[in-house]
Amino acid sequence: MSVLVVTGTGTEIGKTVSTAAVAAAALARGRSVAVLKPAQTGVAEGEPGDAAEVGRLAGAVTLLELARYPEPLAPATAARRAGRPPVRPHEVADAAEKLATEHDLVLVEGAGGLLVRFDETGATLADAARLLGAPVLVVAHAGLGTLNATTLTTEALHARGLECPGVVIGSWPAAADLASRCNVADLPESSGVPLLGAIPQGAPALPPAEFRAQAPGWLAPRLDGTWDPARLAA
Repeated sequence: MSVLVVTGTGTEIGKTVSTAAVAAAALARGRSVAVLKPAQTGVAEGEPGDAAEVGRLAGAVTLLELARYPEPLAPATAARRAGRPPVRPHEVADAAEKLATEHDLVLVEGAGGLLVRFDETGATLADAARLLGAPVLVVAHAGLGTLNATTLTTEALHARGLECPGVVIGSWPAAADLASRCNVADLPESSGVPLLGAIPQGAPALPPAEFRAQAPGWLAPRLDGTWDPARLAA
């Protein structure tokens, strides 16, 4: 896959650190990587956003942010309140396609969940993925409630004819509770797609060199890693 869209089952779910891990694993395989953030919300001008955090953790990636809105709201709402133009799906697709001509892998990190509105027409990240014909990786919570939220997201993708290669757990707790441990087996069965990785809690606090060295061990071979879900279950 030359373009991979990354979404989540909600906000603050671990999309950015998961995107950084996928980028780091691809770089470790010798692939060139670009990261596209269509709409950054909740960050003031001049402050580092999600794309910058991916670059800090993953290393030598090309970064592109299409729009930034200061309030931590859905992109459509944040754009309207800021009096700025919204991001349109065709703009996301055009930017990703251009990056794909110059890079082996382009990661498009959404804001919030799959169906968060980009603009006043109700366009979403799913529409951008459809224009690109790109698969959509889902980042999910580890614990109680994730089965429903993840399955709703994968069903929404399938209803739109979009491919979902799998799910990554965005923050795997150091001391996993019963629900989290059971979800290792239950998530693939419920969502209908494989579990492709688990990012350990606290990974963003690692020194960047250590993050890059460890990242392939958090992701399955389909994401350029060496991770095996059996290890997590154990």
